[in-house]
Amino acid sequence: MRTPFVGVNVSGRRSKENRTMPLVVVGISVLVLLVLMTKLRLNGFAALLLVAVGVGLVQGIGLEKIPDVLAEGIGDQIGDTMLTIGLGAMVGRVMGDSGAAQRIAGRLLDLCGPRWVQVAMVLTAMLIGVTMFYEVAFVIIVPIAFTLVRVTRSNLLWVGLPMSIALSTMHSFLPPHPGPTAVAATFHASVGLTLFYGLFIAVPAGALIALLWPRLPFVRAMNPAIPKGLVSERVFDDDEMPGMGWSLSVALLPVVLIAGAAVTDLAASGDSGLLHFVAFIGSAPIALLLTLLVAIWAFGPRIGRSLAEVSASCKEAAQAMAMILLVIGAGGAFKNVLVEGGISDYIKDATDGWSISPILLAWLIAAILRVALGSATVAVVTASGVALPLLAGSGVHPEVMVLAVSCGSIAFSHVNDPGFWMFKEYFNLSVLDAIKARTTYTTVLAVLGLGGVLVLEQVLDALNI
Repeated sequence: MRTPFVGVNVSGRRSKENRTMPLVVVGISVLVLLVLMTKLRLNGFAALLLVAVGVGLVQGIGLEKIPDVLAEGIGDQIGDTMLTIGLGAMVGRVMGDSGAAQRIAGRLLDLCGPRWVQVAMVLTAMLIGVTMFYEVAFVIIVPIAFTLVRVTRSNLLWVGLPMSIALSTMHSFLPPHPGPTAVAATFHASVGLTLFYGLFIAVPAGALIALLWPRLPFVRAMNPAIPKGLVSERVFDDDEMPGMGWSLSVALLPVVLIAGAAVTDLAASGDSGLLHFVAFIGSAPIALLLTLLVAIWAFGPRIGRSLAEVSASCKEAAQAMAMILLVIGAGGAFKNVLVEGGISDYIKDATDGWSISPILLAWLIAAILRVALGSATVAVVTASGVALPLLAGSGVHPEVMVLAVSCGSIAFSHVNDPGFWMFKEYFNLSVLDAIKARTTYTTVLAVLGLGGVLVLEQVLDALNI
């Protein structure tokens, strides 16, 4: 955790005056942001930066430091996501303009029919999401979801929301994703056992919410349009589309590369050139770059006769992503101001000494930090540090504690979470509708996860495991 810039006394702690009611500051900042974007119709990028500056001033960050804090937050967030989202959008657009996405979508419809398209999206998202980050898996699958929406004339959220919920569940609950993996290291828990136990909670909870949420009246009342520029508007005849083998191979190439690297990292140890090469091609940006090159080679002739025409298709996808990336970056700036303002330290101090179940405490701290900071990774790492001293004498299985922290970190995704803005922009929702759809489903998933973790601990005790 970075040390706050100002307001720190000689003991390294932020002074009480500068830490007064930090959760109230978070709450007020969220309300101000909602007013700016819903009532005043201010652009999301500008609104987030404006609120971030205000929070920085209130939290005692010096005027001269605020620009650096904003830039650092934007840089950290964009650095993590720009290559992934940008390359993913280009791959999706090439597949869309060539008819490959329509070919895959059509085959899914042939296999499961329109009635079961949500089940197909959930299964696809869970299989891909076990090893892939939410953002990476999202940009790979979303072109197929967009195509299904267009072909079936379904509501965008009817098809896209189950996909997003399934990916959120896999990303937040299970290793080898970064949050759960970091917590497993803190608690000295087995990553393999954590994944094995977690599947019994994540799969049923994620599937239940993924299939239930699009059917709720307040979600069905939303009918957003597909964002322009991210998918081809053309409907292809059968002979105009590439074969299913090529279409599926290109779509699954980044999955195979990234998942292969993750499995290799878990199964192999040592320091060899081969392992470094596998890690290199299995990193999300490199895997997507290779996929883009393969997609251009395989599908380029179907888009145009020259590389320039294919490049124009990629350019349109990149232009459509510009505002999405700006908003996501501003969300990172907002998050960083909250972190540098010392809110996570305040919550750690406030909860120190609470006499409650270590499982419940770990979940609760992660959930509170998620509300305050937006970053699931910061939430799980901080919560694990708070709960670690309680683990030694509690008798709780360390893998169960990992899952408790991970489940808490998915709760209450809202405007200080960059993933919230990605969800909002891709599904073309207003801020209020995004809160209604995403904040609610993440919170219910967290509560279901807590219930599953408590039951799991009882079962393990009963079986003397």
